[in-house]
Formats: sequence, C-alpha cells, structure tokens
Amino acid sequence: MSSRILLIATREFRQIAAARSFWFTMLIIPLALAIGPIASHFMEKSRTETVMFIDRSAQIAPAIQHELELDTQRDVLNALARYARLHDLERADPRAPWAQRDHPYSDAEVEAFIASGGGARALAALKRAAGPDVPPFEMPEPDYEIVPPPPALAASPPARLAAVMPALVNPPKKQAGRVPLDYGIYIPHDPGAPVQIWSDGQPSGELMATLQDVLTRNLRMRFLERQGVSSAVAAAAGEVTPLIAVNMPPPGKGQERIVIRSILPLLTSYILLMSLMLSGSWMLQGTVEERSNKLLETVLACVSPNELMYGKLVGTVAVGLTMVAFWVACAIGAAFATQGMIADFLRPALAPLAQPSVALAMIYYFIAGYLMISMIFLAIGAMSDSFRDAQSYLSPVMLVIAMPFAIIAQAVLRDPSSIGVRIMSWIPIYTPFTMLARTGAGVPLWEVVGCGVTLAAFIAIEVVLLGRVFRASLLSAGSKPNLVRLARLMAGRDAE
Repeated sequence: MSSRILLIATREFRQIAAARSFWFTMLIIPLALAIGPIASHFMEKSRTETVMFIDRSAQIAPAIQHELELDTQRDVLNALARYARLHDLERADPRAPWAQRDHPYSDAEVEAFIASGGGARALAALKRAAGPDVPPFEMPEPDYEIVPPPPALAASPPARLAAVMPALVNPPKKQAGRVPLDYGIYIPHDPGAPVQIWSDGQPSGELMATLQDVLTRNLRMRFLERQGVSSAVAAAAGEVTPLIAVNMPPPGKGQERIVIRSILPLLTSYILLMSLMLSGSWMLQGTVEERSNKLLETVLACVSPNELMYGKLVGTVAVGLTMVAFWVACAIGAAFATQGMIADFLRPALAPLAQPSVALAMIYYFIAGYLMISMIFLAIGAMSDSFRDAQSYLSPVMLVIAMPFAIIAQAVLRDPSSIGVRIMSWIPIYTPFTMLARTGAGVPLWEVVGCGVTLAAFIAIEVVLLGRVFRASLLSAGSKPNLVRLARLMAGRDAE
C-alpha cells in the first residue's frame, strides 16, 4: 500500500472521527450496557395476576389454590436447578431435588420440597457454596396472587355478583390503595351449575386448565361415590397419573446451545449493518461535499483517482472497525468485570470467540462486508452533486440490503441449515450478513471457504466496475447518470 493511499485513509479517518456524531455513536453501546439493567428494573411490570374466589362449596377454591401454589413452587424448583447447574452449585446439597438433573417435578416432589423448607432452605445452602463472583439468585415471581373477597361480596347472590364483578376486574379508573383485580371466579354450591369467571380480557390458559382439572376431579369423585365407591378409593383414582420421563440435554446444550452461540454472530451481523449505515453515510457526505466544493480537483492534482478511491475505502473500513472494536471491548468488560443479568447474558454468548476458526471467519466476513458496501457508498458519493441526490440513490440500495435482515435472523434461530438460509449465503450482497449470523451454529468448512471465495471474487469485480463509475464521475459535475449510462461506465465505454 502506497504512502499516498495511507495519507488519504488517515485524512478520511480523522475527518470522520472529528465529527460529534461519531463519538455519540461510539458511546451508544456502553451507555446501553450501563443504563439497560437500571431502566429495565424501573420499567419492568410484575406478571403476577390477582384472583378472587367466591366459593360457595368451600372445597373447590382451596384445591385450586393448592394447585396454583404447587405450580409456583415448581417454577422455583426449576429456577433453582438451572441456577445450580449454571454456576456448578449442585455440591451444596447433592440430595436436594434442585441438585438433580432437570426433569418435570411431580406434585409429590414439589410437596416434599415445600415441607423441607422450600426456597429459603435451598438459598441458604446455595449461599454457603457460592463464591463471591456468583450473582445472587432471583426468586421467580408467582403467576397468581389470591385476594380474599370482601364479606359483603362473599355473601352476595349470583345476580348481585353479575352486576358488581365487571366493575371490579375492569374499573373505570384506578383507586389509590386498591389492589387491581385480574380475575373474579364464582363457584356455586351445586356442582352441576356453571362456574362464572369475570376477566378483563382473554383468561389465562394455565388458570383455566387448573380450574377445569380441579372441577373435573371433584365431579368424578362425586360420581364414583354415587356408584358406591368409597371416598378414599375415589380420591386415589383421581390421583392416578402416568409416569413420564423426559430426556433432554443439560442447560446450554442442544437447541439452547445453538441459540446461545448464535447471539454473538447475530449481534455482529446487526452491528455490521448498523455501522455500515453510519460510517458509510459519513463517507458519503464527505465525498459529496468535496465534490460540490471542487475540493476533489485539488486532491486529484496530487493523487490518482485509484489512490483516492482506495484511500477512502481503507479509511472508512478503519472507522467501522474502530467502532466495532470499542463496542466489543465494552461488551467483554461488561461480561467479565461485572455481575448480574448483562454478565450472565454476555458470558455464554462470547463462547464462539474461543474457537480460532470461528473468530477468523467472523473477522473475514465482517471486513469483506464492509469493503463491499463501502464501495457502493463511494460510487454513489462520486455520482452525486448534493446529499439529496445521494439519498435518491442510497435509499433503494439500503432497502435491498437491509430488508431481508430480519428474515435472516429469524431463519437462523429456527434452522441455521435450512435451504433458504443456505441460498442466502451464496448471494454475495447478503453473504456477509448471513454467514456472520450462521457461524455460531456451526457451518461446514467447505461452505465457509466456498462462500468466502465467491464473496472475494464479487468484491474484486465490484471494485473494477464501480471503480470505473467512481473515476468517470469525479469531475463530471452536473450530469446525473441513468441506468444506461451506469452500464456504459461499468463496461468502460464512457464516451457519450
């Protein structure tokens, strides 16, 4: 690389780095990492829903509450098991249910967990075994909270409840000090009468399933008792359930491993798109200003058009890599120097970087994508007399490049080896984004090399063709090339 190209690249880098927007952009990711957990803490809404039972049978509501409590404690057990496995804390109490391999906990196991001290005892054991770098365990919120009905409401007839309950679950305005009610459930004394539910929207499927299960069990017991079966046998028949053993990979394996390992490649693909739009627009604006101010004529008196083109490309790529390197450094610092939700999210996501082949592939496709798209920005800047003219070219180009990105991200998470994703990998304009997104899930070596060679050949052809457009458009102020003119310029037939 000649000294003139380096000089132009340095000038381009300094010109962009001197802009305030560059430094504001650089600080976006660090500010998001710092403010994100705080903002989510204040903006997070409790998912616990309140339920009011008016039970004239005096039997159904306690049974439903017991089932809901079992579900809540089952969620606690699952969260404890995952926390212990993630931080290698099974040794704290090897015989505890949460220290066993993940499996669907039965009602008997959950009841034994509650009887042995529940979450309080488990947390005490985990705290003794946890080191100083282990983040604290966050107890999951219960899905439902049971609120008692007012005495006057509990004694009201069904007609009165039908008139009052809609205003309780959907009040016209909030009242200070009043607990919002999500569900009101009336259970009549007669098991054959319908159960009434008032809700401000579609009832929860989980709550409806629990309610139906308890009611069905109660009706079956009554039926069996009427057939002469004793209460004990009827109750035992209602508790008979099949044994199901679910075999699944440990946390961080299987499909979950693909999702976790795809987080960083998907973020890298998104950062490539975002940084290209930012640094490319800065280079585009600078090129348009230089062209409209006749500064390019002075520059071309000292350097050749090719040196100017290559210098601007190198400078723009340096700007993009500087931003990305700063963001990656902040992410690594947040992952290994802090604790909490962000650190737990970033540490496993950075695992692909531990494999040199994956890291090299990500670096290659990132730089290649930068060169490919930056060359398009550079040609647009050379053809435009004003930034408004540049936007008329840039908008459709960016739409074609960015529009499939959301589809690619969803397809990679669903099936990184699907035929659609593999086809996108071989389309050069989408190769950098698609291959970056796929690297975390594992891509065959032949496909990595083949797509890389195809992309390199496309960039070489692009530089030749768009380079002709760039050179021919540098000093042709006032002429706006159409598609036919662009085709002639690319073919080298630039004569009118």
